Amino acid sequence: MSREEFLHDPGAPRAELVSPSVFAAVRDDRGWLLLVRRVDNGNWELPGGQVDVGDTVVGALQREVAEEAGIVIDVLGVCGVYTDPGYVIRSVAGRVRQPFTVCFHAAPASGTTDPRPDHVETSDAAWIDPARLDTLPVHSAMRLWIDDALARWSGRIGVKSEGLST
Repeated sequence: MSREEFLHDPGAPRAELVSPSVFAAVRDDRGWLLLVRRVDNGNWELPGGQVDVGDTVVGALQREVAEEAGIVIDVLGVCGVYTDPGYVIRSVAGRVRQPFTVCFHAAPASGTTDPRPDHVETSDAAWIDPARLDTLPVHSAMRLWIDDALARWSGRIGVKSEGLST
């Protein structure tokens, strides 16, 4: 069994828990978006993942982006909060969770900006021209988060990283 995502599917399993997660809409100097390709389903998405016990939100976000894409980031602010009970994920182990996701605007920190996948969760990592998004396989829930982040980028709504608990 592989990981499965269900969005407003009447046949979806019922969630057992709500799980906190964080994702980063990282843009480079050209305005291109950092995306990673999942090993388990081949879909492209923003880098991110679950917040573990003992993590801060910003710490989890920086860890996940570094693990999945090899990029160190500066967190700029919140760009969206998502908690749709109609969106559930069944893990390989069979646990069904409803994500509670906070998406952040971020920029690559000085240093390495050459993405690299971890070959565990991600098979590819790349800077993608937003004009090319329609050519990539992206789950519809993730596409909503990406579209929201791109729409809000110019006005970057939210708190600056100095105001976030690290």
